[in-house]
Amino acid sequence: MRGIGQPTLERCRLAALTFLCAAATCASLACAAQIYPEYHIRFQLDDFRRASAIVVTFTIIGILFAYAEFSFGYFVGFYFFIMIAGYLWLNQFSAFTYNHLLSGFSAAVSALAFIAPALFIKTPLPQRYTLSPWATDRLISTILVLGIGVISIGAKYNFKIVSMEQIYDYRNALNMPKLLNYMIGITSGALLPFSFACCIELRKFWRATLALLLLLAFYPITLSKVSLLTSAWLIAMLLFSKLLELRIAVIVSLLGPLVAGILFYALAKYNWVSLEAARSYFALVNFRMVAIPSLAMDYYNDFFFRHDLTHFCQISALKPLMPCPYHEQISVVIYNAFPTGGNFNASLFATEGIASVGAPFAPITAFVCGLVIALANRASAHLPRRLVLVSGAVLVQLLLNVPFTTVLLTHGAILLFLLWYVTPTIQNGSFATARHSVSGPDVL
Repeated sequence: MRGIGQPTLERCRLAALTFLCAAATCASLACAAQIYPEYHIRFQLDDFRRASAIVVTFTIIGILFAYAEFSFGYFVGFYFFIMIAGYLWLNQFSAFTYNHLLSGFSAAVSALAFIAPALFIKTPLPQRYTLSPWATDRLISTILVLGIGVISIGAKYNFKIVSMEQIYDYRNALNMPKLLNYMIGITSGALLPFSFACCIELRKFWRATLALLLLLAFYPITLSKVSLLTSAWLIAMLLFSKLLELRIAVIVSLLGPLVAGILFYALAKYNWVSLEAARSYFALVNFRMVAIPSLAMDYYNDFFFRHDLTHFCQISALKPLMPCPYHEQISVVIYNAFPTGGNFNASLFATEGIASVGAPFAPITAFVCGLVIALANRASAHLPRRLVLVSGAVLVQLLLNVPFTTVLLTHGAILLFLLWYVTPTIQNGSFATARHSVSGPDVL
């Protein structure tokens, strides 16, 4: 096994970066407590030592990332690891009155239950069916054409070019058919990122550029920050993958933006940079990208320690078949309970875990979700690792903020995993199984 024979220095570097990212997350949350007290984020020096000790103890799990090889599960697992570290930090300062000891222990065990299969189960699945190189090339083009069609239809229902500060003034008024919403989620979350990553590997750069432009075109239709930033996020992950070893690229993709936000915050306090610019960056990256997924677990724990569990009735397919104590989406239920916090869609740890089965049984659902990600590892094991990193990058962000079942179905994760499975191996810019390369003229 290659992971066992890796140089000690490489493992130490990965472990150090993992611990540093966890520390930066806690520092970022301490800054957020000063900027966003209305979101129930707290920081007190009296509790600093206890909080630090708990997070340091938890980060021992981070050593696993120094021994595992890159996979989609590595990408997802690391981001979830940092999210749980953030929650354990917030848990020590929380003003809510639920059982913090039980919820903290449950979160740590849930993280390990998810990470273990997601990191270490990646034996390739036998490919009983593989697309031909010609069919794969046509599929990539078909996805681009589909993207154009979905955007064209979506633009008939809504098309507004507004700043990020104005999106909430218009987004609640959006009204599109449910099928179109599904197509937008699947196309932007799975299909176009897959097409972009394949085009990069096959050196079809015109089509890769078209995929990025189509992803950007979803913003005036959806008025979503994710849509606005998806193209930039894919480019960033592509650059990281070219400059760094992929596991380091995963860590730096989170650590770099986090540290930049902390520096902006510090410089703004001394009036060395514009306070408005610093707050805008911190709000988008440190708060929205990192703090909110951890904070959601605090909100969900407080609410569901005092209210009925969902027992998975929030899943659309199950809701008509079983009694459900909540008629609205869980994110709306949480908003009604904590109106200053906004709508809180949340990760599998909060929804399939805390909300569905409660903190004591949350590790079980986390383990099951980890097995699903392990299946994705196995389906993609034959592909270039950079293709997996880039094509799965949007799903990783979604998994932090959206229920697991929603990502699988509404945002097309299952479809992406299937595409990984049937895609032929790509080597040196062409399909390895091709007798004649299809990486020639870049045409639709």
